[in-house]
Amino acid sequence: MTHRKARRTVVRGAAVAAATSLLLAGAGTVRAADRPLWSPCPPPTAAQGGGEAPGVGWECATLPVPLDYARPGGRKIGIALIRHAATGPGRRIGSLIYNFGGPGGSGVATLPGFGPSFAALNTRYDLVSFDPRGVGGSAPVSCFTGPETDAYNQVDSTPDTPAEAEQFMDVTQAFAAACEKNSGALLPHLTTTNVAQDLDRVRAAVGDAKLNYYGFSYGTELGGTYAHLFPKKVGRAVLDGVMNPDQNYTESALYQLKGFQLALDNFAKACVAGSYVCPIQRSTPAQVEEVLTDLVAGLDRRPARTADGRMLNDSLALSAIAHTLYSASSGWPSLARAVASYTNRNDPAALMTLADAATGRDAEGHYDNGTNIFSATSCADYGVPQTTEQIERQRPAYRKASPLFGEQFAWALNQCTYWPVKGATDHMEVSAKGAPPILVIGNAGDPATPYGGAEVMARRLGHGVGVLVSWKGGQGHCSYGKGSACIDGKADDYLLNGKVPAYGTNCP
Repeated sequence: MTHRKARRTVVRGAAVAAATSLLLAGAGTVRAADRPLWSPCPPPTAAQGGGEAPGVGWECATLPVPLDYARPGGRKIGIALIRHAATGPGRRIGSLIYNFGGPGGSGVATLPGFGPSFAALNTRYDLVSFDPRGVGGSAPVSCFTGPETDAYNQVDSTPDTPAEAEQFMDVTQAFAAACEKNSGALLPHLTTTNVAQDLDRVRAAVGDAKLNYYGFSYGTELGGTYAHLFPKKVGRAVLDGVMNPDQNYTESALYQLKGFQLALDNFAKACVAGSYVCPIQRSTPAQVEEVLTDLVAGLDRRPARTADGRMLNDSLALSAIAHTLYSASSGWPSLARAVASYTNRNDPAALMTLADAATGRDAEGHYDNGTNIFSATSCADYGVPQTTEQIERQRPAYRKASPLFGEQFAWALNQCTYWPVKGATDHMEVSAKGAPPILVIGNAGDPATPYGGAEVMARRLGHGVGVLVSWKGGQGHCSYGKGSACIDGKADDYLLNGKVPAYGTNCP
């Protein structure tokens, strides 16, 4: 459920179809010697985001998988796993495997924090998650150092002049070169198709004949890809916060931008309505948004220095704002307080804290590797190089879609311009004829994965497979555990009892 830059993806097309028999060779089989050995979990590494060990009841392990599924007997990499055994009462169903999005989110670091939300499911499922290849504890992609990433984030990502545009393109090229230098052997093998192959190995390793799965955000792309590759191995699966499988690289960025603008509008309306404590004292939603636009423009002209000497620029402020729109309950009030702190007291500390959360930076200046793998998987899946001239031609449409975010989203199209691996296709393939019903949950107020993606995904999975459930009153990213008893109840009843809701079910 991570935000880095606008994206979408996956793997299909003639070249991929021709290679499918090779890609699937050896999939889903785990030798006895390779079965995971579970033990108490250590604290997450810096690449996973750091923090404390998850504590009693959580076990971790490493599962060897082929780096290249076309050569299953070749080099292996380790996939980091975490689980919490079913607590009872009731008959154990199996394992429920989670992916929390990104691409770049560490399932090992994320799952324990969501444990209380999944307590009902944990009675009959082992809760399991993993770090996808290239992420955190699973052969992590390495690019810039911490100080180099700090410098990278100081480069203006909304260039106003040819010189700034050249600098932004140059630093993007330097980032790609660092990734190739430090992790070049990994980069061709970081597609979502490969992650789906790994997911099938995880399914086999935990002893399940069918995959029971919950995918959030990018996890819906992974789940749809798995269902396409292995329709007969799907058990009970939920896709929540759904990516649109029909869109290409540039279409998806503009589509997602409109979702963030919708969420910004909703944030501003709720501020004026008093739906949360909002110290941005303005009379209309347009005036609230104007405060944010003026704040970002001011930081573009003159970045603000924090007490520890760091500089908050417009790029970091935009990342902070976008990050908070993921959660109406906690993010919106945090954003309002941070904006008021800066506009009323000229204190950038709270905005910088939000920016650090968005970019994966800890207090010591260490970064998780989410940005690295975000680019690596995005570009390997479907990335298309975009020149300065091509971006310039698209900027007006992006500015029209969102005066606040448009420029940053448009320039973010350059992330694959210098990437050493070409995109495998232009959009994901999710048709899953022969799979059982899969729940597809759409949230009408979702910023990162707008609601229309759920409708398209449900259709593309196939008749009788994709089952659309809508949260018409939803806000924030994804739906489960966000306050809708209807959504949580439908998902739980399906996962625990196999009860499939009617297609088109609407939750208020």
